[in-house]
Amino acid sequence: MTDPERSKIESIVARLAGAANKGELGTIVAEEIQKYSVFELQVIGGRLHLEIERLPAHYRHKIRSYFKDQIFGAHHILLSRYRSGYFRKCTDQIRDPELFLSYCRMIPDGCMAWDEGMWKNPEIWSPRHRLFYYLIAAYTMFVEDLPGHPVGMPFPGGQVVEKRGNEYYCPIRDKEKDVFFSICNFCPARQTD
Repeated sequence: MTDPERSKIESIVARLAGAANKGELGTIVAEEIQKYSVFELQVIGGRLHLEIERLPAHYRHKIRSYFKDQIFGAHHILLSRYRSGYFRKCTDQIRDPELFLSYCRMIPDGCMAWDEGMWKNPEIWSPRHRLFYYLIAAYTMFVEDLPGHPVGMPFPGGQVVEKRGNEYYCPIRDKEKDVFFSICNFCPARQTD
């Protein structure tokens, strides 16, 4: 028997995978993102807040704005571009189509890979909320060709995501290989030296 939530996610992912170019992908992501209710966005924001609050205080204060920008800053830019008609004019090809399709294949399992029982009120969290994260990352990495984590985002040890010329560098880019559902495995950034 198929989980109806997984089936819905697989249907959305099939739609993403069918995008012919960046403009189509941006449009599809924006249309799916607009289906999230204000309550769902509040749940996602609340979950992000809880994840940040679990971090050590000295790191939490440095990283808070970057996590919010990664999710809700990208959300704002995505919808602004969609509403302005930007994506209708964009026919640029998706960077590395095979990597993009691999990303799409990972999403359904990635959405289901989490144990939500450890969170307060796990009954209001669902794989659909995790999908929001993957949709935003798809937009950021495959439409905008930006790293999954914003430039300047600090990591433990003091290194940050950097832009050098036209290239991006991340200190954790190649550190997540064993975590199949990590966006780092699909990021356009290079590993920091």
